[in-house]
Amino acid sequence: MSQKNETAVLALALLLTVGIVGGGVWWFTNGGAKIGNTIIPGSEPANNPSLQDRISLGDKTLTPGAVSAAKKEGIQAIAAKSYDKAIANFTDSLKLNRNDPEALIFLNNARIKSSKSYTIMASVPIGTDPNTSLEILRGIAQAQNEINTSGGIKGVPLRVGIANDDDNPEIAKQIASSLVSNSEVLGVVGPITSDSTLAAGTIYTSGQLVAISPTSTSVKISNFSHYVFRTVPSDFMAARSLANYMVRTLQKKNAVVFFNSQSNYSQSLKSEFVSSVSLEGGQVSSEFDLSRADFSAAKSLEQATKQGAEVLMLAANTETLDKALQVVQINQKRLTLLAGDDVYTAKTLEIGREQAVGMVVAVPWHIDGASKSDFPQKSRQLWGGDVSWRSALSYDATVALIAALERNPTRSGIQQALASSDFSATGASGTIRFLASGDRNALVQLVKIVPGSRSRTGYDFEPVR
Repeated sequence: MSQKNETAVLALALLLTVGIVGGGVWWFTNGGAKIGNTIIPGSEPANNPSLQDRISLGDKTLTPGAVSAAKKEGIQAIAAKSYDKAIANFTDSLKLNRNDPEALIFLNNARIKSSKSYTIMASVPIGTDPNTSLEILRGIAQAQNEINTSGGIKGVPLRVGIANDDDNPEIAKQIASSLVSNSEVLGVVGPITSDSTLAAGTIYTSGQLVAISPTSTSVKISNFSHYVFRTVPSDFMAARSLANYMVRTLQKKNAVVFFNSQSNYSQSLKSEFVSSVSLEGGQVSSEFDLSRADFSAAKSLEQATKQGAEVLMLAANTETLDKALQVVQINQKRLTLLAGDDVYTAKTLEIGREQAVGMVVAVPWHIDGASKSDFPQKSRQLWGGDVSWRSALSYDATVALIAALERNPTRSGIQQALASSDFSATGASGTIRFLASGDRNALVQLVKIVPGSRSRTGYDFEPVR
């Protein structure tokens, strides 16, 4: 493909608007306060107004885009402590847009009013990656809704706040410092990327505040801290599954990897895949850095073909997904495609289309692969559609915090509960237990892109049977 056409593919990737992937895809527009006993960090006369604007328990929306009149009125009412009015407003808002997790979280917070509650926070990049953040918030909102409507944690309801870290490690650290300094905050779900988790994790550790990441997979997080846990398997597990599938199922031995050298996640997945392929008796003949200014999808594929590559492994992260999708388009289905979990997005289906059919992606969970769980049915009833692995694993992170709060509702008590050898809880993806490393010992699910109608793109991710 010419450089001109290659640039056009990238432009298309950047211009298309994408929704949220579950088993299918949703397209939608989201149409210092003191709440109860909880003071929103940074909400009083602030040294850092930008930090104030990044944190909310209901007094402001953090979701980009238009806000419905009902939701706006609910936000104003909760800020004014007019809780009954806020409850009515958020209820009306959810009737208009039932898959808005921010509105459901605010509704449940309003229902608590000024009563005693336990507070946890979500640290998500809602300003820079709203789609992924809303996937995460759906899982958290569902867990909060279930525990509060069933009577709370030994009678005490769960309050949830949202913090926008923009997937910026420095901002994630600032938010961590703010949350650590607020004794009302007992636990955190997030951050959601490996770089931000590693950065903020140092602050959570020094402040002895537990953070559970639902989506950070870098192997560097293993044994990183006694206060940093995760409900997602590490890249070691994903890489092993993909390498095994490549060599044993596909009977292919030669792969090339596309990755981002500036991303902890991408570096981790790439390195683990290279090692796993070697252990399986194959080889990775080349590595291509998507973050390089002179990266060329066409030239990289030409080199890969000359080296006898049979498989293209895409260890791209969110920032380099557009370049990875260039590779998919230019490949024209000639070489088999494998990918890590950051490629599991609606954008991949929308832009990859026919050229992406057959791509196998390693994810921690898929809604059609969870036959023993009632979570898929409950989530469909709540949100009116399928949810993604990110929602399931953030649900699990919240469930783990709830189970720990039931044992001992203090910061140190939560850490001790989660680290205990007898800790277990039942989540969307099965039993939740943590190893001494903070990792969860769980398998991954391989899914394949196939033609289908559920996602509204003409293509779907379906489990590899």
